[in-house]
Amino acid sequence: MNITLVPGFNPGPYTGAGNNTYLIQAETGDGVALIDAGTGDQRHVRAVLKLLSQKTLDRVLITHGHSDHVTGVSALLSEWPGVEFLKMPWSASDERYPVDWKPLTEGDEVVVGSDVLKVLHTPGHSPDHLCFYCENEGVLFCGDLLVKGSTVVIPANHEGNLVQYLASLRRIRELNPPRVLPAHGGEIDDVVGLISQYLEHRRRRDDEILDALRKTGGTAKSSDVVAVVYEGLGDDLKQAACETVLAHLVKLEAEGRVCKRPDQDVDLWECK
Repeated sequence: MNITLVPGFNPGPYTGAGNNTYLIQAETGDGVALIDAGTGDQRHVRAVLKLLSQKTLDRVLITHGHSDHVTGVSALLSEWPGVEFLKMPWSASDERYPVDWKPLTEGDEVVVGSDVLKVLHTPGHSPDHLCFYCENEGVLFCGDLLVKGSTVVIPANHEGNLVQYLASLRRIRELNPPRVLPAHGGEIDDVVGLISQYLEHRRRRDDEILDALRKTGGTAKSSDVVAVVYEGLGDDLKQAACETVLAHLVKLEAEGRVCKRPDQDVDLWECK
């Protein structure tokens, strides 16, 4: 399997240096696949064209429906009208794009030349999040499940779920793939170590959120908790922090450690 990183050319506060997409060309047999569609930047499309030379792009595998991974479908479709787009269904995302999606689900297999990419459903960051694992090569394309040197936002207001995310992390830790290629940042060389750090980070964040609630008198809005836990955070990242704190509060509520005030329409939480 010949794998080439094709940058998405979309740096920003939430994307870091920008998205990684991966062009896979079979070393034997036919088949060309792209992991994630990027954002439609023409530099990305031209880079894929140059790498393919006279070949055609057969299919695009989408890790999940967040905009930085999927909005490039129209630009790719314009260049390769016969390309297939495959992803796990998520109506909140899928209906925005003029694409005849081919559905993927847990356990599906996508053939690229003589290799097979197995579909692993790893929800949490989004409900439709997938990883693609080539067992023969020991390569996992992990989408937004992991980012080397950073953590992952769990957007609670957009169907993110921290309980599911932690379960997905444990699943990949048990799999322990030799090579992990993320959608942001550099290649991950110690996936077990990174996931262990992630799990510990989330445990500590639970404790910090509970402490923040107590400091505010035991009852507070999630935005008040953010102000305590993420003191000094820049405005460009506050929305991400609010989403993740809310995801933790929902998890803590499921565990019986906090509760949302039933007599209030506002976002108000208290310790139990």
